[in-house]
Amino acid sequence: MSINFRNLILFGAMALALILTGMFQSWTLSLTILNMCLISAVMALGVNIQWGYAGLFNVGVMGFTAFGGLAAVLVAMPPVNAAWAAGGFGVALGLMLGAASIFAAIIVWKRMAPGKARVVALIAVLVLGYVLTRMIFAPAATAIMRVNPATEGYLGGLGLPVVLSWPVGALFAAGLAWVVGKIALGLRSDYLAIATLGISEIVIAVLKFEGWLSRGVNNVSGIPRAVPRPVDLQSRQWVQELADRFGFSIPEMASIVEKLGYALLFMAVLGVLIWLSEKALNSPWGRMMRAIRDNETAARAMGKDVTRRHLMVFVLGSGVCGLAGAMMVTLDGQLTPGSYEPLRYTFLIWVMVIVGGSGNNWGAVLGGFIIWFLWVQAEPAGRWAMDTITSGMGADSALRAHLMTQAAHTRLIMMGLALLLMLRFAPRGLIPER
Repeated sequence: MSINFRNLILFGAMALALILTGMFQSWTLSLTILNMCLISAVMALGVNIQWGYAGLFNVGVMGFTAFGGLAAVLVAMPPVNAAWAAGGFGVALGLMLGAASIFAAIIVWKRMAPGKARVVALIAVLVLGYVLTRMIFAPAATAIMRVNPATEGYLGGLGLPVVLSWPVGALFAAGLAWVVGKIALGLRSDYLAIATLGISEIVIAVLKFEGWLSRGVNNVSGIPRAVPRPVDLQSRQWVQELADRFGFSIPEMASIVEKLGYALLFMAVLGVLIWLSEKALNSPWGRMMRAIRDNETAARAMGKDVTRRHLMVFVLGSGVCGLAGAMMVTLDGQLTPGSYEPLRYTFLIWVMVIVGGSGNNWGAVLGGFIIWFLWVQAEPAGRWAMDTITSGMGADSALRAHLMTQAAHTRLIMMGLALLLMLRFAPRGLIPER
């Protein structure tokens, strides 16, 4: 097996950037960036599976990530017994009635002969189902949200270890992708993009406004940690000894140990995913997917079920994004539905894949590291640059004050510039597809 020294240099440069950040800024910041780089790399892998393997243009990454993050709440948070007593049964019954209404509408559509009678019957089933569902569901949901709304006001979860929410988050996102894929994968690529974007916004709207499920814009905080908190680690003798040995304060050492623990967990997940992705990409299945991506007509002529294969890849990639979403909520310790924005959770992930090299798993990982590092460091770098440029101006200069205020937007300029430069000088990415 030949060693690609260019790839080693690229990853080595990325590691050096993180080390220099620790040396000249702080090791806590460096490890925080590292953890988010690892999660971003997992997200980029998910998008790369869809786009790089099969050419599927998914613009709804944000929705699948958020849906995976919801799993951390439903799995790890303890159940709110008072909320369950107030309206748990009503919500469950309402959801079942809603699902039964949809199922009945499908049966009506399939069993009845085409014509006005079928349309009338379909509308009647849906309207009746909606009315019955709202009659039962709405009062129950309202009762739940009135239970100690300052800190609870939702049903809670199962109270299980938070790490179990990671595969559950992948299953949540994969299930959503299967539903979306069954509807939208027969559409043209531009229509698929519109459909996934719409579904993504629907998911975020549900998380924001269905407080009984996720507390909505009130957020869910205090999600159990996968690694002990720094405040709990400070009393450990071995942490105190490490602080003395390396010259850190005990609180800083405890924070470093916590972030190192998360980094090891995330590295293990990323390592398993990259190994599985490489095995899949270099297998007959992977070669078949790339053949479908390059020429669907020829693949259909060879007897391949293109739509089914696209559905499979769409589900797999979305599941990986959901896994990353659950990991990120675990790291943050809270679910904040209002923070999910397309710029951060869709556009930025696509930039990672394009810059790293679509179709190459290692390229997607490298892109995840580089782009997230630039995203975090662009703002302080912009402030330093603006401060240097305007150092000759007076302290009361309106132009200097304006430039310093706008320095926060440097990250957007840097992301656009990085994307333009890559498309111009390395359109296949830093580590192109082999």
